[in-house]
Amino acid sequence: MSVGASFITGQYYPSGSLVHRADPRVKLLIVVTFALAVFLVKNFTGFAAIVVLLGFFIYLSRLPAILTLKGVRPLFFILAFTLLIHLGTRDGLRTGLFVDLRLIILVVGASFLTLTSTPVELTDAIESLLSPLKRIGIPSHELAMMMTIALRFIPTLSVEANKIIKAQTARGARFDSKNPLTRARSFTPILVPLFVNVFRRADELAEAMEARAYHGGDGRTRMRELKMRPGDWVGFVMAIILLAGMVWVGRMPIF
Repeated sequence: MSVGASFITGQYYPSGSLVHRADPRVKLLIVVTFALAVFLVKNFTGFAAIVVLLGFFIYLSRLPAILTLKGVRPLFFILAFTLLIHLGTRDGLRTGLFVDLRLIILVVGASFLTLTSTPVELTDAIESLLSPLKRIGIPSHELAMMMTIALRFIPTLSVEANKIIKAQTARGARFDSKNPLTRARSFTPILVPLFVNVFRRADELAEAMEARAYHGGDGRTRMRELKMRPGDWVGFVMAIILLAGMVWVGRMPIF
């Protein structure tokens, strides 16, 4: 069982594509709008249109399709459980499939964002978009830094969990039980060492930031300033128009 290899969200895949070179603020806004569109869609036709658009973006970014889908693998039991609990209700299968599809599309969309944007780009994009909040005393730089660090630590913690699982397996622990409850209980010994590693890494990161004289965003400059190019504006407007059209189709009384 390889946990670290299956967690894609938070990792970066360089390919030098047009999407990779796009302004990270545009990509972030498109993904946020994309997530809102997923929740507004009310039929499978709308979902199909959104999946086609997402596939087109993945094609433009030169990402291996299998790579973007790996992020869904750790959610298999959540997806199966969600579908199972909806089967006992009216239109349960349809509702369960709706919930699962939303979750899958959102995970693939988040993976697409992190695979095409470096952590530094995401930090700068979030801080730039939140900068108007500085006028009311909200520290946009610190918020952007915390969100980016949390996102970047997802694959790191996945690798740590994988190491702990292998160590526990070598000591005779079993994680392959077919009983979901038994399997869930078997993961309890993993949580304590995983949380210890989380706090240790947090302390190391804090010390490293202090050693580099990091004291927040006051007075800091950037090596690369974000600048919107004409192509970024065109891509953003086209993506918003397409998503709006898909939401309109997705709310029509069709399949």
